[in-house]
Amino acid sequence: MAENHNKTEKTKYRLADSVKECMKTRHVDKITVQNIVDGCGMTRQTFYRNFKDKYDLINWYFDKLVLESFAQIGVDKTVCQSLCEKFEFIKKEQIFFTEAFRSDDYNSLKEHDFELIMSFYTELVTRKRKEPLSKDIQFLLEMYCQGSVYMTVKWVLSGMKQTPREMAQSLTEAMPPGLKTVFAEAGLV
Repeated sequence: MAENHNKTEKTKYRLADSVKECMKTRHVDKITVQNIVDGCGMTRQTFYRNFKDKYDLINWYFDKLVLESFAQIGVDKTVCQSLCEKFEFIKKEQIFFTEAFRSDDYNSLKEHDFELIMSFYTELVTRKRKEPLSKDIQFLLEMYCQGSVYMTVKWVLSGMKQTPREMAQSLTEAMPPGLKTVFAEAGLV
């Protein structure tokens, strides 16, 4: 079972490497599944066994990054430290993220990033505080996550002029006071 999982992971990373190569020469919305599989010597069937479309592949790769950098929030890292790691990774993979964030497809990375961080923070804060979020805090969290994604996309598409640390600090400082209080109670800031 573990061997099958490792083989599947390797296949997914090969496909991700191929889509990253394709992104060096064309806009993500113009890349086809055929381009991706040709780039890594795989078949379309292999692609579709692993992903429903190219955006699913891009979102999977993004999840690997975010979940890895956010896994230690509230354990031995603050939100700011984890955001800094996320931005370091984005900067290291600049071509991939620039192209991925340019897409406005319904299944785009922008929407996926929002859904991922919204559910991650909701689950984390709920678990740490041992109570569900109030409607007011849910509203603040949704607004904060939407703003965070918007500012991340703006940072990426404008050439990443601020350092990852500056971006992380700016996003942490921009947290609404009511949300910051809840995050502090949960030991996240």
